[in-house]
Amino acid sequence: MSRSGASTSRYGRSAALLTGAVGAAGLLTYAFFALASHALDREEYGRIVVLWSVMFIAISVLFRPVEQLLSRTIAELDTHGQPTGHVLRTAAGIQLGIAAAFTVAAFALRGPIQDDLFDGDALFFWALIASVLGFAAAFFARGYLAGSHRFGLYAALVLLDAVARMAFALVVAVGLADGVDPIAIGIALAPLIGLLALAWLGRAQRAPEALAASQGGPPGGEAAPEFTLSQGTGFAAAVLVIMLSEQVFLNSGPLFARVEADTAAAGFIFNVLMVVRAPVVLFQAVATSLLPHLTRMRSRGDRAGGAAFRRSVRVTLLAVAAFTALTLLAVAAAGPALMQLAFGEKFEYDRPGLLIVAAGMGLYLSATTLNQAVLAQAQARRAALCWAACALALLAWYTVPAVEVFRRVEVGFASASALLCLLLALAYRRPRGRPEDAPEPGSPRELELRLAAADDAA
Repeated sequence: MSRSGASTSRYGRSAALLTGAVGAAGLLTYAFFALASHALDREEYGRIVVLWSVMFIAISVLFRPVEQLLSRTIAELDTHGQPTGHVLRTAAGIQLGIAAAFTVAAFALRGPIQDDLFDGDALFFWALIASVLGFAAAFFARGYLAGSHRFGLYAALVLLDAVARMAFALVVAVGLADGVDPIAIGIALAPLIGLLALAWLGRAQRAPEALAASQGGPPGGEAAPEFTLSQGTGFAAAVLVIMLSEQVFLNSGPLFARVEADTAAAGFIFNVLMVVRAPVVLFQAVATSLLPHLTRMRSRGDRAGGAAFRRSVRVTLLAVAAFTALTLLAVAAAGPALMQLAFGEKFEYDRPGLLIVAAGMGLYLSATTLNQAVLAQAQARRAALCWAACALALLAWYTVPAVEVFRRVEVGFASASALLCLLLALAYRRPRGRPEDAPEPGSPRELELRLAAADDAA
């Protein structure tokens, strides 16, 4: 096998490992919330949901851009056999500056955050600070590991974080500890525990993947572009907009319910949206492999490649439709009972609401499929505009007071997913791509998109 062929095969195995690890981490996160929902009362569980939602939106907005930029730039420099020390120093300075700015802002707004979001609980405020700062370091580590092609350690970091967090919920669920505080502490400490365990694994690893990757690069080869903040900003900005819009779809509902009602309402609607989250986690195995497959088919430039491209999209959409139909049947037959089995009997679940969200899940997964096709067609900016428009429409819908709070979230999610599916379908059918936006298989841009999908699954 040629060097390029071996590199492609190694990359494929690493990507499969990453996909499996992130899927497992997503399932562990699902188990974390199931255990917390069983172990806590309605108000306590709602506070955990609010803490999680605020934290996840904060780290996505603040730290993912540096992770993506770092992973992509290191991969690009490695391709040219260039050193990466200056990149690490620059990215570390950026991440530290952002973390410091967040800390200052959080303490300036401590009153509203602690009193309005966390019902005056100081521990939750400190848990938010600790978890966000922990993820600042974790996302920096992820960017370095991904760019260095050390996907085994990347996967370990994602899994260790999820395992550590779930362990705290398990301790409460089996009765070794009581109350909401240990679970909040678990959210705060999980990134740090993952990093410490990763450091031990990194020292124990005698032949890191980075060594093999660096040996494949052309030593003393062509100079790579100088690393600057503006490097690749157009493509990176498009990816960031898509990621942030996904957070609006999946995490804004519980926060809206908290503002409009109370913490128990946030916990309830978070559980309802688990009808979406669990399939999204499982779908990542398809989504992350679909992008490079579609990109390869499109890059062939012949009629057979175009036909294979369209057939892959069509088959995936049909599979999503079949899965959605089965989900709707299960929800119609036993949806409320299944939800209470998974999350406890403290909430009464509404069958029509679950059906609305299940239908929205099918539309959302269809939109995700079309999004991969649009990205493969070199339409990253156009895809970002579709996502942003639908996310803004969803937030605007939340302000309509005539509809009950829970139904607003349920109908809003399904309707925004339908609109997103329609807009991305139009973009897919009438492509207007830019060549510089096309992610080549195995390239830093494809890596950036894979990591974005992986982070959202976790």
